[in-house]
Amino acid sequence: MTDSPASLYLKDVVDQFRKLKELGDKALAQVRDEDLFATLDPESNSLAILIQHLAGNLRSRWTDFLNSDGEKPDRDRDSEFVVAASTTRAELLARWEEGWRCLFQALTALHEKDLPLTVLIRAEPHSVIRAINRQLTHNAYHLGQIVFLAKHFASDHWQTLSVPRGGSAAFNSAKMGAARMGRPPSA
Repeated sequence: MTDSPASLYLKDVVDQFRKLKELGDKALAQVRDEDLFATLDPESNSLAILIQHLAGNLRSRWTDFLNSDGEKPDRDRDSEFVVAASTTRAELLARWEEGWRCLFQALTALHEKDLPLTVLIRAEPHSVIRAINRQLTHNAYHLGQIVFLAKHFASDHWQTLSVPRGGSAAFNSAKMGAARMGRPPSA
């Protein structure tokens, strides 16, 4: 029996969010604690701010996802863009994990029948699919910023998160070779 398009979508979107989280985890692991709080200029966000913002957004959107507005009354979005001087890496990563936990818990509880339902985000109606896609886009936007900043701060110690420069031919050869041998290609 083949999966329905809705079932395939739900499985894939969880996988895409897991890949984004892994990208962020691997990028953040490469920076020193002090780099989490540094900004490139006065208008830039630090890694700490991006972590706080994503965590706050995820918690708000995905707690009680199908039943309450995605902008929870207890969320103070503006405070996500201010980092207390006493904030530690451990505290930031705990918030990060909690936000992602809320997302994955809500996503994995969804069923095909839930996809056409309407949820609210700041009183604006969204289909469940639209709300998921909105979050996926939002996360990808900020994860790109996190990777950019982490790569900047790690500098010559950066360990690539994708195909290394000058390594496309070898990477493709390995992927294609594995496919010809009947093995699933690795990422």
